[in-house]
Amino acid sequence: MKKLIDEKAKYTDWNKRDDIRAELQFDLMVLLDEWGYQPVDSKEVYKEIFEQTENFKKHRVV
Repeated sequence: MKKLIDEKAKYTDWNKRDDIRAELQFDLMVLLDEWGYQPVDSKEVYKEIFEQTENFKKHRVV
């Protein structure tokens, strides 16, 4: 999951671009399905993932 998020969040404005957010959400759904998780319909789950990603990128030590 981290690898997938890192790939999509490499763009500076990834969190403001609906196309990248939609693609990330779709890719996360596919990844979770591949690992046997039930489909997640709640936008809140993806909102939380996006918030965690933004927080990680802000506070990451390079």
